Amino acid sequence: MEVIVKRSARRKKTVQARMVDGNLVVMAPASISERELAEHVSSLKARMVQRMGGRDDAHLARRAEHLNRKYFDGALSWKAISYSDRQMKRFGSCTIDDGTIRISSRLRDAPQWVEDYVVVHELAHLIEPSHNRRFKELVGRYPLTERAIGFLFALDMIERRKGRAEGIGPGLS
Repeated sequence: MEVIVKRSARRKKTVQARMVDGNLVVMAPASISERELAEHVSSLKARMVQRMGGRDDAHLARRAEHLNRKYFDGALSWKAISYSDRQMKRFGSCTIDDGTIRISSRLRDAPQWVEDYVVVHELAHLIEPSHNRRFKELVGRYPLTERAIGFLFALDMIERRKGRAEGIGPGLS
């Protein structure tokens, strides 16, 4: 999808987007900085992709880049980030040695803010491998951390119950 930015001196505060003939048209104030505009465009594009039903590896890559800029000053780099159908007991993983991040495909239908938390969590592992205080401070930069953790605990519990009810066993379905 192509992004077309229209700046207006009449627009003072809000940034909005809509789809027009397959293009994402972003309307922004003329006074907005390039950096701030780039953040808005990234976020709006991700939301539009989600609304259109498409979360794929390219979507994850865009979100990771956006979150890297926003919470890690763009300092991180990784080899690949992708969805994994094999991650049934974890929501994400990071192999620090080769810079590979995998996000459970179970999160494709989760709210974007929950998936964003998991991506931030895995990005933080590129700096700090363990779940120590420094790691928690890094992840805590994401303002919806506690809320997302609660959502994931509930999702895990529901999936475990569903698995037992279907006779799959004590693990996740």
